[in-house]
Amino acid sequence: MNISKEQLDELNAVVTVDIAKEDYSDKVEKILKDYRKNANIPGFRKGHVPMGLVKKQYGKAVLVDEVNKLLQDALNKYLTEEKLDVLGNPLPKEQENFDWDTDSYSFEFELGLAPKFEVTLNGKKAVTHYKIVATEEMIDNQIKTIQKQYGKLVPKDIVEKEDLIAGSFTNEEKGIDNATTISLEKIKGKKNLDKFIGAKVGDVITLKTKGLFSDNHDLISALKIEHDEAHDLDIEVVFTISEINNQELADLDQELFDKLFGPGVIKTTTELKDKIKEDAERQFEQQSEQQLLNDITENILENTKFDLPIEFLQKWIRTTGEQPLTDDEAKDEYEKSEKGLRYQLIEGKIIKDNNLQVTFEELKDFSKDLIKKQMAQFGQNSPEDKELEDIAARILSNQDEVKRMSEQLMSKKMLNFFKENAKLKEKEMSFDEFIKEVYK
Repeated sequence: MNISKEQLDELNAVVTVDIAKEDYSDKVEKILKDYRKNANIPGFRKGHVPMGLVKKQYGKAVLVDEVNKLLQDALNKYLTEEKLDVLGNPLPKEQENFDWDTDSYSFEFELGLAPKFEVTLNGKKAVTHYKIVATEEMIDNQIKTIQKQYGKLVPKDIVEKEDLIAGSFTNEEKGIDNATTISLEKIKGKKNLDKFIGAKVGDVITLKTKGLFSDNHDLISALKIEHDEAHDLDIEVVFTISEINNQELADLDQELFDKLFGPGVIKTTTELKDKIKEDAERQFEQQSEQQLLNDITENILENTKFDLPIEFLQKWIRTTGEQPLTDDEAKDEYEKSEKGLRYQLIEGKIIKDNNLQVTFEELKDFSKDLIKKQMAQFGQNSPEDKELEDIAARILSNQDEVKRMSEQLMSKKMLNFFKENAKLKEKEMSFDEFIKEVYK
């Protein structure tokens, strides 16, 4: 057997595999002899079928199968030994007048080669690292929400601002008849609000659906209608009041603090605010870091330039899917996946050059840390190491879980690498400001 490579350019090559009769003949002969021993052919005793008949019936299929196995093994071994970094898979070249009746064969494969490049981690501008802080207004709103959640409903005779009103929305033409409870805080516009203020149980209020609620989703819930129907809905509905309540806020006392965080953990309103701020900013940090990872990725893609074997990749996409694609379809698919492929190559180089590979021990420690955090949410704050080891072992026996956690850990490693090496500028802002700036 002989294997040779012709380098067409930096990104394309052709590998030729020449297979001679002596490479496969012994194996083919052995398989055919085994066939002869076990063949059941009418007119012949088992094991006494003439070899000529066995070869005539099975010879070509066995030959093709064995040559193909030999070919794939040889090609894979060659690519590994030569350390060829290929994109996609080798594509067999079409050969006209190929003849299986000869003794020797020659096969050609097109290769798309990964480009050589250097990662440009830093462009002209520094990447923004957002630090999202919880504002006093946000903390106060959260405290008020908690007080409402743990407060109590006090029945009333007359509607005032911020009351909760139970009743039914009806519209005979549209088939609307839905009992619900609405908060006056969600009613939009002074004109609508004034219709409720001063009303009593049994009163009937006529309202226009357009602009009734600040959020369209509240209209969907109140009328029990489909999402698409709620958009631009402009009809008259009748609301009949059945009950009026005021939500009395819970006192910010030790009883409430203990309900929220356990006995004695929080003792003052100041400590409560600090705890809410800490918890909120921990959640914000996850969003901030994900945004940082996204922005650095875009920055690296923009500044790291290299060519790809586009023609080869489009051909590979066209021919290797479940269904063959047209040239235009393959071009389309390539354009959709090109950015992802480029980053995959960049990420692979960063990992290799900086030894960021995930080891099994790191993965096990990472899984144990995740388990501890989950157990802490259910009040189990001091699990024994053996228990953690047993749970981690069960999780790591599932290949899907191993893949998922490996990706999480690698993402964490990449983020830490970027924090240490990329040019960053910190920018502090509220969550609302972050949403406005990032999502425009």
